[in-house]
Amino acid sequence: MANLPLTGGGELVGVPARPERPNGEARATSPRDDGIRPVAGVRTRFPPGPRSAWKDVPDALWNDWHWQQRERVTRLDQLEKVIHLTADERRAVIESDAEFHMGITPYYAALMDPDDPSCPIRLQSVPTMGELTIAPADLEDPLAEERDMPVPGITHRYPDRVLFYTTHNCPVYCRHCTRKRKVSDPTSAAAKRQIEESLAYISAHPEIRDVVISGGDPLSLSDERLDYILGRLRAIPHVEIFRLGTRNLVTLPQRVTDDFVHMLRRHHPVYVNTHFNHPKECTAEAFEAARRLADAGCVIGNQMVLLKGVNDEPELVKELNHKLLLMRIRPYYIYQCDLAKGISHFRTPVETGIRIIEHLRGHTSGLAVPHFVVDAPQGGGKIPVNPNYVVSHEGKRWVLRNYAGKEYEYLEP
Repeated sequence: MANLPLTGGGELVGVPARPERPNGEARATSPRDDGIRPVAGVRTRFPPGPRSAWKDVPDALWNDWHWQQRERVTRLDQLEKVIHLTADERRAVIESDAEFHMGITPYYAALMDPDDPSCPIRLQSVPTMGELTIAPADLEDPLAEERDMPVPGITHRYPDRVLFYTTHNCPVYCRHCTRKRKVSDPTSAAAKRQIEESLAYISAHPEIRDVVISGGDPLSLSDERLDYILGRLRAIPHVEIFRLGTRNLVTLPQRVTDDFVHMLRRHHPVYVNTHFNHPKECTAEAFEAARRLADAGCVIGNQMVLLKGVNDEPELVKELNHKLLLMRIRPYYIYQCDLAKGISHFRTPVETGIRIIEHLRGHTSGLAVPHFVVDAPQGGGKIPVNPNYVVSHEGKRWVLRNYAGKEYEYLEP
């Protein structure tokens, strides 16, 4: 079934309806819940993802995130059934495996153009020989996350927040991953003892008000495990908010089930940071996952990584950000590609990011303009980089230029 049609009520055919809770509890509704979520005119802008080599798979399996995880494309012979590999890709799949495994969910693999090696989904998912080239600036741990790790599983760099690693598994191993030193490596898995030590550290440090739950992808954990972790965090008086860092909305939107968002409701305020890199990733399935999270009260932000050949054109980024806003996802950051080993072929000049921001600022709504940052090597943290709108400054006189290049004078009191 290559295209999933829409019914008159705006529901996807083939996507299971929202069930009642297992214990018989009815789904919560608001006084204004009329069943139209959202209006069909918005949803129809997001085409269902294709099925490709999995066209004969029953809907019940295709929409089961556990099945998607089990059936990931991890071997060359599987990949050859999905796309027409180039000689470069075939060789890279074999030679890169020792350094960083390949793993692609059927859902995300089906988004790849089988005949185009420059397909943005393919570039993010399929190894290329560029990964085997180690540039002089490449670093094993480019952000010095291990250096700022007081206990295994916690990076504490900023005064009031920490990064909490809950797993090193992901449904898709992105080829531009900055943590490839441990992501996809089964020997680096976060054990229960590590989770408990991390929670104890957070509890013992009252300055921590914000916890970024990351990995890997924390949504690789079961609902029960996540519920336990979030519950423990919510019981710590000084923890005000936590953020789930996940790419499942992009690579495995089936993971965002009704039961999952029902669980999240117990732990508000919950923020979700996701990672869309290209408009092609904005499918009906991704839209539905974002809809469920937003309807459950989660605030969603997007963190795009600037990648050469994938999303380094200003108009493409504007298109992506407009789609994200329709999905109730706020464009939050554009990251300059890190100095991780084997990803130099993805890196653009910093000037490219500045040019993108200049193309957005004033030319579209401010909601669609994210922050462009360089996550500085050696643990320098996120540094914003912006176009310069100051023409001159002398005493109380400022000369500024606007988005159209016109200059204006501002006098301080």
